[in-house]
Amino acid sequence: MCSFSQEFGGHVMECVFDQIICFRADLPLASSNNSKRFCVKLEWNAGNLIWHNVLDSNSFWSPDMLLPLRLILKSFACEIALQKDSWKTLLLLAYQSLGVVYGDLSTSPLYVYKSTFAEDIQHSDTNEEIFGVLSFVFWTLTLVPLFKYVFVVLRADDNGEGGTFALYSLICRHAKVSLLPNRQVADESLSTYKLENPPEKDSSRVKMYLEKHKALHTALLILVLLGTCMVIGDGLLTPAISVFTAVSGLELSMSSNHHQYAVVPITCFILVCLFTLQHYGTHRVGFLFAPVVLAWLLCISALGLYNIIHWNPHVYQALSPYYMFKFMKKTKKGGWMSLGGILLCITGSEAMFADLGHFSYTAIQIAFTFLVYPALILAYMGQAAYLSQHHDNTNHIGFYISVPGKLRIPVLIIAILASVVGSQAIISGTFSIINQSQSLGCFPRVKVVHTSDKIHGQIYIPEINWMLMILCIAVTIGFRDTKHMGNASGLAVMTVMLVTTCLTSLVIILCWHKPPILALSFLLFFGSIELLYFSASLTKFTEGAWLPILLALFLMTIMFVWHYATVKKYEFDIHNKLSLEWLLALGPSLGIARVPGIGLVFTDLTSGIPANFSRFVTNLPAFHRVLVFVCVKSVPVPFVPPAERYLVGRVGPPSHRSYRCIVRYGYRDVHQDVDSFESELIARLADFINYDWHRTHGTNSFPEDDASQSNESSNEYRLAVIGTVSFSGIPAYEIEESVQLASISGGFPTVESVTDVIEMEPVGVVERRVRFAIDDESGTHSPSDMDLQLQEELEDLLSAQQAGTAFILGHSHVKAKQGSSLLKRLALNFGYNFLRRNCRGPDVALKVPPVSLLEVGMVYVM
Repeated sequence: MCSFSQEFGGHVMECVFDQIICFRADLPLASSNNSKRFCVKLEWNAGNLIWHNVLDSNSFWSPDMLLPLRLILKSFACEIALQKDSWKTLLLLAYQSLGVVYGDLSTSPLYVYKSTFAEDIQHSDTNEEIFGVLSFVFWTLTLVPLFKYVFVVLRADDNGEGGTFALYSLICRHAKVSLLPNRQVADESLSTYKLENPPEKDSSRVKMYLEKHKALHTALLILVLLGTCMVIGDGLLTPAISVFTAVSGLELSMSSNHHQYAVVPITCFILVCLFTLQHYGTHRVGFLFAPVVLAWLLCISALGLYNIIHWNPHVYQALSPYYMFKFMKKTKKGGWMSLGGILLCITGSEAMFADLGHFSYTAIQIAFTFLVYPALILAYMGQAAYLSQHHDNTNHIGFYISVPGKLRIPVLIIAILASVVGSQAIISGTFSIINQSQSLGCFPRVKVVHTSDKIHGQIYIPEINWMLMILCIAVTIGFRDTKHMGNASGLAVMTVMLVTTCLTSLVIILCWHKPPILALSFLLFFGSIELLYFSASLTKFTEGAWLPILLALFLMTIMFVWHYATVKKYEFDIHNKLSLEWLLALGPSLGIARVPGIGLVFTDLTSGIPANFSRFVTNLPAFHRVLVFVCVKSVPVPFVPPAERYLVGRVGPPSHRSYRCIVRYGYRDVHQDVDSFESELIARLADFINYDWHRTHGTNSFPEDDASQSNESSNEYRLAVIGTVSFSGIPAYEIEESVQLASISGGFPTVESVTDVIEMEPVGVVERRVRFAIDDESGTHSPSDMDLQLQEELEDLLSAQQAGTAFILGHSHVKAKQGSSLLKRLALNFGYNFLRRNCRGPDVALKVPPVSLLEVGMVYVM
């Protein structure tokens, strides 16, 4: 717990930090001289301060008090972060990162030398080969994980999140290259929609060139999908090679006739157990991960020191780059091909960036620089020292041969546990990246199960889990040796790293606004290193490297077809949406009845009436008394704060009882279950009704409203951001005359003024707002009339909620129009429809109960 007080801009703020932060501000303003106090719940997640909601308040904040209050909160949030991010917290995060981030990277000494000396080169009495390999390993570990990732790539975070999609979202926010269809101006006002300073002129040419050519947008998406597919491939190969290599230590304790029949079955048994336990989540045993990896790192460090001191204290000389030159000069083509085994020393490096959101940049930097990196270097040096004095075991080069006989069984047990922890981390990462792909419309819908209510981001996908298990076992049984598995894993790893290097180069130019020559230098330096290893991996195409290529082609085809059809469906909906006048004309004169209840019409449109609703009304001439057009969309940010998630507006006049609600999620956000989503949505509708009536008919008005009347018609409303703050804590359907307009925005600590509760336009764009037309209601309303109409609308909403909610979803069938190319007909008529029939429906993805589901069939001709 920490507490402090400080004067800021003439105002005094007191702060107490302990899960909940209570602020008391003495604001000597004309409207109120009283002290105001309220509490907000702040979650400390991986070094990031996350604003949740207002828990209670003694009184409302008037509009003229909100702006200085937000400035004060912004200042004190920074001070809280500085106090909270102490060395104790950093060391704890660094320790916890061992079990999640470094499980795969730390187990690489099990198979690097064994894969390198498998076939292409031989260990000779001169030791030039082993010393050359050690030199390559040392400089590869130093340049790629340490210099590239720790000092450069980790800084390219997206609100603290890392990975391929984090880089892509950063680029999409700074340049208009996104292929997400339903992009809105309001998305740019999100607090997590961070942009750097305006780009300089010398970097704007690259931005303009990217934005001008649509083919580059598609190429960028394909590049991201390629990296994503290779991460999934790594999630398939890493458990197989890690567990298999760890178990293969039994060969030194058993005869050759027995161990070949024991290693594969034991590996398959461990893999089956590992995947079977996935649905329980890792939060129950996650506390064991860091101690296991720490014990493994200490174990390989101690073994490395022992082997260096006991066998060859001068092995440190091999760290000189000169030994790389001697190695390549002697081995030539064989040495180049053996690089496919050496690159395995950096498998798992991508996890440092991908798992950045669970920890902090400093914590990962400390853990790698001061523990993981030295431990790995000592382990490789120790193995090289042992092999430099033993030339009679060329057929058994590996990790366990350098372990003293009495310690092999304990080391074997620790190695198996470490390999399981590393496999668990990569499996969880595979679930996470598939969920991100699905949220961005690049992967067929799958069922996502959240295995922990307390730990954000721990998910389980049943279909992917069992497919990975079957493929892992098939790889183990099919290859049955480290060489082929290593070739396959190496190619997948290098492809992901190349994609990361390319995307980071764009981030350097577009987001950091550095000179293009700096980005080009980064690309050429690290890209040339990775291309060297990538070319060596490609030569092993027939020896296992074909597997990740085949898997990537298969997955990319699925993802690209799904994304292409999703975009085409959205374009079809845009061209066939109905006008607001059509909806307002529906009534008893046309035989249309309004039935009790709430109808939630799900659509991808952010404006207009979807065509599937017209089909619904045509076949069933009735719709619900309260009608809500719901758009659940993804935005290119990792998280959307709950207070900024809902954009609400009217569709038609208040008497029509029709609304639009746009629910925004980030690519790492947890989607709500249907019960909490329904109740939250209705609460936000009630808040909007309350807010809208006071804004439209009340005495207080926003400054922006008067200024906008000259350019906008008086019979239109804008979408409003409705946060998680209810009016004075009372039920949303009750009304008191003391309600003030400003209270609706009390949950927005990041917007710059009170008027930002309305959808904002970007700088430099004239009057771009999303609006909904309503009938022109002339005349004035007395306060009593306004209260009666407001009360009536809220009571209608409450009675409709009690009558029941129906979820109206589209059931689409896609068909290519006549004259389309053969490729398009194959992609839509067969590919997409096959995927749609065999993947989860939108009702499962939205967790809609079958008793409340209404599906409307639609044929999309594109």
